[in-house]
Amino acid sequence: MSAAMAVSQAAMRRRARIMRAVNVPMRAALSLPFATPLGANLMLISYTGRKSGKAYRQPVSYVRDGDVLLTPGGGRWTLNLAGGRPARIRLRGRDAPARPELVTDPAEVERLLGVIGEKNPRAVRFIPIPRRPDGRLDPDALDAALRHGFCIVRWHLAEQGS
Repeated sequence: MSAAMAVSQAAMRRRARIMRAVNVPMRAALSLPFATPLGANLMLISYTGRKSGKAYRQPVSYVRDGDVLLTPGGGRWTLNLAGGRPARIRLRGRDAPARPELVTDPAEVERLLGVIGEKNPRAVRFIPIPRRPDGRLDPDALDAALRHGFCIVRWHLAEQGS
């Protein structure tokens, strides 16, 4: 393993520890029965572990893209959404069922990351895929990220009354 890769992995582990600590108060704030300023870019997802059966609640960033919501999905939590397993989201103080679709096609991931970056530029800081000088994602880094589980979660919201 190269020194740069070891430093990068150490930084990612450090960031993960920080996020675990920050997620505790975020869960509480996003669980409130009314919209808060945090809810403009963050929502709370609830899902069941595919192996453990344990209930999880995870704060995630999102942007609206027409009738769907988009979330950059790095980490093992997305494995629990594979196959469109049902999940619930808490969005701006309200609960709603949603069907997750895990997007892994490189061209579509790059397009959707562009949508996310346009609508929430701060979200791009948390996506560890470098860009080439022309602004496109580095294809080798994107392929590596996709092989290691990165994806975009496209949330299809359930129709009201259905």
